[in-house]
Amino acid sequence: MRSLVYTGFMSLDGIVDSPGGGPAEDHRSGGWVFNDLEFVPAAWSLKGEELTDTTALMFGRRSYEAFAAVRPGSEDHVSYKKLPKYVVSTTLSDDALIHGWGPTAILRSAEDVAALKEGEGGAIYIHGSAELARRLSDAGLIDQYNLLVFPVLLGAGKSLFGRAEGPTVGAS
Repeated sequence: MRSLVYTGFMSLDGIVDSPGGGPAEDHRSGGWVFNDLEFVPAAWSLKGEELTDTTALMFGRRSYEAFAAVRPGSEDHVSYKKLPKYVVSTTLSDDALIHGWGPTAILRSAEDVAALKEGEGGAIYIHGSAELARRLSDAGLIDQYNLLVFPVLLGAGKSLFGRAEGPTVGAS
């Protein structure tokens, strides 16, 4: 069975979207990771270590469109090019997939993600995609969270975890 890992940047108040800017997410804090925060090299080493464990990438539609627009030609992300990519979307069409960024498949539901996890292979990493991660977390499909928590309170934006009543989930 494959593991599904969410990796992302998070503020102290749980906001995970728009850390580097990119497409506007309709809140005032877009780009918060690079706006007046101290760069701590040791914290960023996690991102490099993850790549050795990553055998596939998963995105929601909007994150896929944002990443695929820049990463195929990015020197910093050359190793991602050959990895299989999965986009979870009910609206993305096959002809909208970006060519030249390695093998990409569209999954239409959480059930498709569960079936993918049942297959052979290593860890699948979700980058960005806060809404997708929240839906997959609610479905009990995320096995591990790698979060770089930044010492900032944003007060607005998307939260990784839902606020609804549910079971307590422990961290290890």
